[in-house]
Amino acid sequence: MAKKKKFVKSTNPDETLKRLYKKYPDAYCELTHKNPFELLIATILSAQCTDERVNKVTPSLFRAFPGPAEMATAPIEKIEELIKSTGFYKNKAKNIKQCCQDICDKHNGQVPNNVDSLVALAGVGRKTANVVLGVAFKIPNGIVVDTHVSRISQRTGLTKNKTPEKIEQDLIALVPKKNWIQLSHQMIFLGRQICKARNPQCEDCPLNPICPKNDYQ
Repeated sequence: MAKKKKFVKSTNPDETLKRLYKKYPDAYCELTHKNPFELLIATILSAQCTDERVNKVTPSLFRAFPGPAEMATAPIEKIEELIKSTGFYKNKAKNIKQCCQDICDKHNGQVPNNVDSLVALAGVGRKTANVVLGVAFKIPNGIVVDTHVSRISQRTGLTKNKTPEKIEQDLIALVPKKNWIQLSHQMIFLGRQICKARNPQCEDCPLNPICPKNDYQ
């Protein structure tokens, strides 16, 4: 049996951006939030969980603990109870409580707006930091790489790498900095609606005419 051929070309990044923008000109972060603090906590909760589920949990959570000071001093059992349906709730509750304590102790109760300070917080990795910086502070620190962005970047030939860190670096090298924030939202919209992990709807995809999938069988 002949082996499947690997990608033999890469999608034109400029054309990809153009087509994504035409399809999703108003793509946005779907995590409901009112401020950087709420976005930070919602993003931590979104690990291994859908945005839809997080959005059902956070209203009650933020009513009970509306800021870092309240969350830092909250009984961890109460936090666990409120976020239980997001999965991995014990570890998430521990990280959220410590994260808020760090914000109070080291940042005067304000969510920091630089990547080094953010990733030093409990439960915060580069992806979460990029979300907060890009959405809450409009700072294009990098490109958010989640499962949708990873899948689409690989399928369209923008990267051959598998890890989020390497995929992000490949995308950063291809995409102008002014497009970094919006690109993630557009790819996530595409991944949720059309370029799904199973049964992608290629006939409806705006990238179909330039997708290198046509170069392998």
